[in-house]
Amino acid sequence: MQFQVPQFIEVEDKIFGPLTLKQAIYIGGGGGLAFLIWRFLPKFVALPLLGVVIGFAVALAFFKINGRPFIVVLESAIMHLVGPKLYLWRPDYIKKRKKKKEKSISPISQVDIPNLSEHKLRSLAWSLDINENLQNERQRSLQTMAQDINTALNKTEQIYRPL
Repeated sequence: MQFQVPQFIEVEDKIFGPLTLKQAIYIGGGGGLAFLIWRFLPKFVALPLLGVVIGFAVALAFFKINGRPFIVVLESAIMHLVGPKLYLWRPDYIKKRKKKKEKSISPISQVDIPNLSEHKLRSLAWSLDINENLQNERQRSLQTMAQDINTALNKTEQIYRPL
């Protein structure tokens, strides 16, 4: 029994016209906040804020930096600003960690488990799917060739059968 493997799993579904659900939420939230700002603040204060809010909503919905969504880049920037900035290189610490690791390794954990990235898994699944289809096609063609040979042999036996 064969199953179809989904191929385009990174592409998000378009729900609201050309927009995905995330994009629609970002645009809707930005529009709602812009409406509230316009409604309740004085116009000279609201205009600059509207530009910032609408620009931020559009950036969240559509802008990508190096193929990563803007929200992920923004999160990384905030974590960098908030997180610790002091990085020290201590070679003795690395040696101590290796010694502790060697002592704590059990025989079961010594089995080499391959580390596969998402790209490698995807290409492996693709190649297995293609190879399976090729093998099935080869088996079918070999079976039809064998049937053709059998029918040809039966016909020749019928023709050259002694009387």
